[in-house]
Amino acid sequence: MQNREPAAVEARVRVRYAETDQMGIAYHANYLVWMEVGRVEYFRASGHRYRDMEAAGVLLAVVEAHCRYLSPALYDDEVIVQTTIEEATSRAVRFGYRLVSGVDGRLLAEGSTRHVFCGRDRRAAKLPKQFHTIFGITVPEPSKTAL
Repeated sequence: MQNREPAAVEARVRVRYAETDQMGIAYHANYLVWMEVGRVEYFRASGHRYRDMEAAGVLLAVVEAHCRYLSPALYDDEVIVQTTIEEATSRAVRFGYRLVSGVDGRLLAEGSTRHVFCGRDRRAAKLPKQFHTIFGITVPEPSKTAL
């Protein structure tokens, strides 16, 4: 298992009118959609595309999603989604998110999603080693002991 605190990958989205509620505030479910945008951009920034991983038969099933709302985003505001990998193993990964106002830097929300790696059959599976570097998974070298 690898725990890490890498530099966040940033994605920017703009609150569309259709994403607001009657009060003119971004509807709460959209924050989860913006987190997905952050995940996709995290892959892209690592030099990979999520769809290529899927084409190789590796799927990410969401098993937990958390979001703490701190300040509202309004129509036409820019939202900066900062995405990191908080924890990764060959079986699961947890992404962390900070959603920040591009207007004034306010922290709008913070959250996380936990995903289990699956095969095409949608059953839990180990992540193939070829994808370990995307998630920062390192396997310790076997210890060498003198005989």
